Amino acid sequence: MVNQQQTNTSEQLDKFAESLEAARKMQQEWLTYGLDFVHLYVEDVDGDWLENWGSDDIIGNSRLDAIKEFLVSDDAVAVRVRQHLGESSLFDFAVNLEESWRITEVNLKLYAVKNLLVSEENSQNLTCKIDELADSLLAKLAEIL
Repeated sequence: MVNQQQTNTSEQLDKFAESLEAARKMQQEWLTYGLDFVHLYVEDVDGDWLENWGSDDIIGNSRLDAIKEFLVSDDAVAVRVRQHLGESSLFDFAVNLEESWRITEVNLKLYAVKNLLVSEENSQNLTCKIDELADSLLAKLAEIL
């Protein structure tokens, strides 16, 4: 047991020494080359990767596509959602709805969808309608997703 602990400690020290050496090397290259040292570590540093950061998550998302198709459909729940949203962006709602769908706990998911449906203009009287609409919307999403 003691021998195994010494081996693990030795391995951890070796890994730490390697990491420390890599950091020192990077620091030295930064001092030598200035900001151009980034070219040594990043392949496509001059590309448009920063501008496109995260767009793959939104554009190539089949779940989001299914939600968008549903929201523009003639389904009764989709029609009610569109009526409720009024002039609000359907695309923004779809993106937020897809993010809410990722929540694993059912109660938190329902709460998130209710929050999406609630606006500052809604009064207390609409709470029951929002609860019903959120339940219907989650049930439909469970069917299509």
